[in-house]
Amino acid sequence: MIVPTQCSMNVFAMLVFGVLAMPAVARAAEYQLDTGHTSIVFKIQHLGISYTYGRIDAGEGRFVVDEPSHEATEFSVTMKADSVDTGLAKRDEHLRNPDFLNAKQFPVIAFNSTEVEDDGGVLRVTGELMLHGVTRPLTIELAKVGEGEDPWGGYRIGYEGVFSFKRSDYGMTNMLDAVGDDITVMISFEGLRQ
Repeated sequence: MIVPTQCSMNVFAMLVFGVLAMPAVARAAEYQLDTGHTSIVFKIQHLGISYTYGRIDAGEGRFVVDEPSHEATEFSVTMKADSVDTGLAKRDEHLRNPDFLNAKQFPVIAFNSTEVEDDGGVLRVTGELMLHGVTRPLTIELAKVGEGEDPWGGYRIGYEGVFSFKRSDYGMTNMLDAVGDDITVMISFEGLRQ
């Protein structure tokens, strides 16, 4: 029969209490995009003189937040090309036609992340943007706006970011002399934990 010594009992106690005292490991949480609290706004130059602003609707999306490591964090969102709205119906129709978005042939704009890194509290989200039938790599920097319980018993988290790309990289080369090549997008979105 083995009789535990005081030393072995102390080691056992240290192990047990050490494990119990360890902080809980955060688990990845999945969120469904709340399209009613998501804004996607863009700006593009007109004749090099001013900017025209517009918006586009998010279709659906989901994201996984794995804090604090972000090893399993990922983002995925679709947008409806025919929802483009600059406040002028005639211009919006032109933006939907084959000169620009060609929304009938390419109804979905999509972004899917491939890697997420925490850069001092800002997430560098690298992924692929599919627009106008072309898929290219894109990096977006996202800052967390906030998170917490909502009044209906759910749990929410929100991010915002700004990024730019060239429309010519996605095959939209019409009227580059009048309508700028660089598009800047401002996005703010909210998700409900599943």
